[in-house]
Amino acid sequence: MFLNILFSALFVLLLVGVVLVILFEEGDSGRKAAWLLIITILPVIGLVLYLMVGISYRYRWLYRIFHKPWLEAQAQLPEGRLKELFEGERSLAAVQEHWRSLVPLLATDDANTVCGGNDVEIITDGRRKYDLLVRDLLAAKEYIHVEYYLFGKDPWSDGIRRILMQKAREGVKVRFIHENIVNFDLFGKYWKEMADAGIEVLPFTNPRRHLLNFVTRLNYRDHRKIVVIDGRTGYCGGMNIKARYFEGWRDTHLRVTGDAVLSLQSSFLSTWMTAGGTIDREYGQFFPETGDAAALPEPGAEFRPARPGADGTVVPHPVLKEVLVQVVPDEADNRWPITQMGYVRAISLAREYIWLQTPYFVPTEPVLEALKAAALSGVDVRLMVPFRTDAPLMGPVNESFFSECLAAGIRIFRWKGGTFIHAKTFVCDDYLTMVGSANIDYRSFMINHEINTFLYDRPAALQYKSIFLEDQEVSEEVTWDRWTQRSWFRKLRERIFRLFAPLL
Repeated sequence: MFLNILFSALFVLLLVGVVLVILFEEGDSGRKAAWLLIITILPVIGLVLYLMVGISYRYRWLYRIFHKPWLEAQAQLPEGRLKELFEGERSLAAVQEHWRSLVPLLATDDANTVCGGNDVEIITDGRRKYDLLVRDLLAAKEYIHVEYYLFGKDPWSDGIRRILMQKAREGVKVRFIHENIVNFDLFGKYWKEMADAGIEVLPFTNPRRHLLNFVTRLNYRDHRKIVVIDGRTGYCGGMNIKARYFEGWRDTHLRVTGDAVLSLQSSFLSTWMTAGGTIDREYGQFFPETGDAAALPEPGAEFRPARPGADGTVVPHPVLKEVLVQVVPDEADNRWPITQMGYVRAISLAREYIWLQTPYFVPTEPVLEALKAAALSGVDVRLMVPFRTDAPLMGPVNESFFSECLAAGIRIFRWKGGTFIHAKTFVCDDYLTMVGSANIDYRSFMINHEINTFLYDRPAALQYKSIFLEDQEVSEEVTWDRWTQRSWFRKLRERIFRLFAPLL
């Protein structure tokens, strides 16, 4: 009897505590009302679900607790070049005045400011990324840092994995963060083989830390795709390490050399140290004078070239020189939803056009309203999504937003150039280009760990504008007249799926 009373009292206290937490949360009132309703109707199930997927971590004090090791390391950076790189305004004056206000917004929450002097290659073919990445990995001398959402067991992925293991055996320090929830098909043996070769393997969601941490973080994903080699060469963008990204999917990635690599390094080390990883040298030693990246080595016995295209070649885009770059990490622990705010601000600053690509178009209300307002103001807003999605639910969910977008004057294109387009990009007014890991959806804006790269550069924008137009050539435009003629069943399906859009 006493135990029953005790457990009942504890449950009531927990229930009241959770309700108070929800009431005092800042943000979307609709979201809070939905959770209160669920907990009222199904108290036990509602509490469990809230603890697993509903907790908001957007509090500064929580951020400082979670990121304490990294913040302490950052604070030890000496005054001078590195402080200026991460916190200063050395390159801000070089940004076009109209776009300058975007920089401090994106640098909120201990993120990176803009830095100049970078060389950037925009990669739109997975085979090109594979070739470059393999050669850069083989050239590594000191360390390789890898952070990927998906990593496969196919021959392509195995080629990368074998090189990482080879470099670790040679004495190169290899640190590898993997998103363990989604890579459920990669069992312990897979990671153990890497660890036995000398790779430091760290799962993003670690059940061994403590059970409460594991349960309350299950809904959060490390969606980033980062490689940093010797602090001098970096990769980021939308391409994971899996066969489909090298064999047919259309995606966009970046290879970067210059100070922006140190911004990628900072992001990686933040996740590494927050997830429980350790470092073997003073923190500042991970940020060398970047200079020129190591020359790509000639292919050796360990190099597996990408499969050739129909004409036997993969034609790269010209390398862009002296680019102003801002690397923008975001996560649910940040005080502000920087990815969403960055989209809203960029859209609001657009004067002539903003062209966006995303595989999953499930916009939050602020982003959707910003897009509609821009189009209604005369800005040329174009949205490109896949003709066929990689998940059955996503087609109807994407389409559920088409009517109001078309009514506002947004042009919509469905890409039919191959299997699937996975690019997450936008280009604006022949100056601003963004290539990232974040989709235009609630999960990317509010839950996942993401990283987007902003290029403040006219040649980069003109290059990606050309790429977009090439993609548009193999796309089908969704016109208002044809769209309104769809069947009542499709309209009903869209309305139903729209209800669940924030959960996808």
